[in-house]
Amino acid sequence: MKEIVIISGKGGTGKTSITASFAVLGGNNVVVADCDVDAADMHLLMQPDFDFSEDFYSGELATIDINSCIRCNKCAQVCRFGAISIRNMQYVIDPLSCEGCGYCARVCPTEAITNKNRLAGKWYISNIKTGSIMVHARLGIGADNSGKLVAKVKNEARDIAFEERKDIILVDGSPGVGCPVVSSLSGANFVVLVTEPSVSGLHDLKRVYELVKKFNIKAACIINKSDVNPKKRDEIVGFLAEENIVHLADLPYDENFTRAMTQGQTIVEYDKNRIKPLLTASWERIKQLVIT
Repeated sequence: MKEIVIISGKGGTGKTSITASFAVLGGNNVVVADCDVDAADMHLLMQPDFDFSEDFYSGELATIDINSCIRCNKCAQVCRFGAISIRNMQYVIDPLSCEGCGYCARVCPTEAITNKNRLAGKWYISNIKTGSIMVHARLGIGADNSGKLVAKVKNEARDIAFEERKDIILVDGSPGVGCPVVSSLSGANFVVLVTEPSVSGLHDLKRVYELVKKFNIKAACIINKSDVNPKKRDEIVGFLAEENIVHLADLPYDENFTRAMTQGQTIVEYDKNRIKPLLTASWERIKQLVIT
């Protein structure tokens, strides 16, 4: 069983569209894990049935028992996050500002404040249109600890792949270099970097690859919208050569990507003439590289 992670240094490079296309090309032999939990949208292309769902708790949230509160104001004085205020003559806690540190509970003379587990989001197991399974999630508004939710999604996908004897786990990681990306890369066998020929595209590609190198994972790259800026495309190709990153493909700018999404389809389903051959060749190359 091999784990392939698709990531990008920045948003908007086409990472999820390409990952969904690989999921279609991989068919029922691939378990899909959507680990872009902060902005999950792979479900728009995979037609999941949300067969199983479960609340995800992470971190803590302070709560005040108004019947025990004596309005001494000590909690508000020590809260460095400004999460405690007075509303209608009662002390209340703003859940978006509270960090769950527990300091307010420690100074409360009447023990009116307690910390409870925070509902951070939901995670799902779905049957998808490829005949396989997708594990996915959605982080709650204002919730943090997305790295933990990513780990939950990945672990569940691994268990399913092992039980179902699937060969590949395909992970749609978050853009950037933050905690969710680190969690996405943990335990991966291969990384596909998706970039675009722009100043920020090259800059963020270099930044995210520095993270990949720390995990000592083999990597390949797809340059999307490669014909928009030939000069930057050539700079990216030079960087790939310097770092010994496999250059998988140059995908031309194609508005059919957007048209496909509006139809709930991947580009390899919607347009089989221009982009599909390039992505099919990339997918076959990825499988060869992962095996070796």
